[in-house]
Amino acid sequence: MLNDLDERIVHALAEDARRSYADIGSMVGLSAPAVKRRVDRLRAEGAITGFTVRVDPKALGWATEGFIEIFCSRNTSPEAIERGLKRYPEIASASTVTGEADAIVQVFASDMRHFERVLERIAGEPFVERTKSVLVLSPLLRRFSSGAPA
Repeated sequence: MLNDLDERIVHALAEDARRSYADIGSMVGLSAPAVKRRVDRLRAEGAITGFTVRVDPKALGWATEGFIEIFCSRNTSPEAIERGLKRYPEIASASTVTGEADAIVQVFASDMRHFERVLERIAGEPFVERTKSVLVLSPLLRRFSSGAPA
């Protein structure tokens, strides 16, 4: 469990993973070496699993957004679903869910035809029995990144 200081450091890194240790230190009241030691410890303990870049899908020309519910064949493990979906760069997030569907994925595409091609490829995965999709008309509220875990 993170203490308050560690949590503030993690939040600073989540806002900008390229932020310097000195900058973070000034935000949380520590020296740059003290921040580095804490970040190293958090990485060693597995609280911080890595650093990544978040890309605005629109920068890639992907302005069409949708969600695809995936209904899997019996006994499909979450690991098998993850392996099958990892190779789709259009997928911003994928999660197992409660309810009828086994998983839901958030997809960004350049246009409707691109979205349709991604949907068809996902539906053709060997573990997928059927899919159900919806398109986003207007995003209303986004508080957290939809990208991969940092």
